[in-house]
Amino acid sequence: APHDLRRPFKRAAISDQQRRRELSLQRQAQHRRDAQHQARCLASFLNPHSEPEPEPEPEDSPKELDVRHASKLKGAEARKWFARQLMLPEWMIDVPDQLPQDWYVFARPAGKRCFVVSSNGTTADQTYYVIDMVCWREYSLYDCTAEFRFFWLSSKLAETGACDPPSQYHRYRFSPVPVYNCDQAGLSAAYTGAVPYVKDGLLFYNKYDLFFCSVDNAGNAPLALVWKDENCSQYVIDTDSKGQVPSQQQVVLELQDNGNLSTSDDPPVVFGCLDQAFIEQAESRSGNLLRFAIGDGGLSFVDGKLEKADLHYLGKSNRARAFADSYSKVMFQYMARHSPLRIDDLLASINSLSDQENKPSDVEMVG
Repeated sequence: APHDLRRPFKRAAISDQQRRRELSLQRQAQHRRDAQHQARCLASFLNPHSEPEPEPEPEDSPKELDVRHASKLKGAEARKWFARQLMLPEWMIDVPDQLPQDWYVFARPAGKRCFVVSSNGTTADQTYYVIDMVCWREYSLYDCTAEFRFFWLSSKLAETGACDPPSQYHRYRFSPVPVYNCDQAGLSAAYTGAVPYVKDGLLFYNKYDLFFCSVDNAGNAPLALVWKDENCSQYVIDTDSKGQVPSQQQVVLELQDNGNLSTSDDPPVVFGCLDQAFIEQAESRSGNLLRFAIGDGGLSFVDGKLEKADLHYLGKSNRARAFADSYSKVMFQYMARHSPLRIDDLLASINSLSDQENKPSDVEMVG
């Protein structure tokens, strides 16, 4: 790939990320009916002292059946189901439209993400930096916008004293991350401002995103984006098991019944195909996660869609891993090696929109 494909505000089309953001907003109004029950069932599943859920009746929705089925899962299958309940941000591979008007930004805390459920006023044996909330007591936030969830999160945690110094009821404090409007001042504050935790990039949330819609979409959330560079993250380019950056980008793809190698997206993006002889030689089967290196041929695109990828088989992925890579992650890592999306691109996009809003419009006067 050419070394520098960047333009002032727009890049060469390599995905339909903006279209999927728009479709996700349109889809939200169609999926509200199961959201509150999903939150209650999830809290019940996580809390061993809660009342057991009754057996599903025939009229129960697929989501109710899915949550109750999860309580019977063990080991890797349970971890896989659980991982899909977290909103998994896509990697930012283009600058969203209306960034300063419709988006929040905050510094992403490093460390493992997890659900925390409080029972009878007690919880916590670690330090928790809170980035989102899905349920508060009997009130579901699954079908609430990010704008409301962030307001509720900060106000309710402060009311309960969970942000106060540790006590017998919470050994360590909860601390909401500082959230900013994604204008020039907010982006600069999130990028350069001091925080009490190690930064691992920036998170961008669309103000109108409903949490549960991301769970419906196989966990990957086009209305939540993660972005990194060397100034706000220790790990911009993926490292191997020894913490070293490999000479070639590595990707993890899932083997399908027909031999296709696909990402974790819904629908999945196909990066290649293995013939049956190779599958048998590698002792692989459908559903296996396989690791590949992207060779010197790189990735090729036609009309913004992946046409072919130069893949070299490395072996099976770590068995503890739950999913293949998403398309946006593969593309972000590819761009990071060849033509990264930089903080100047984000600021330039914001400034461009501000200039357009401040530009006086011609008004025809009729006398």
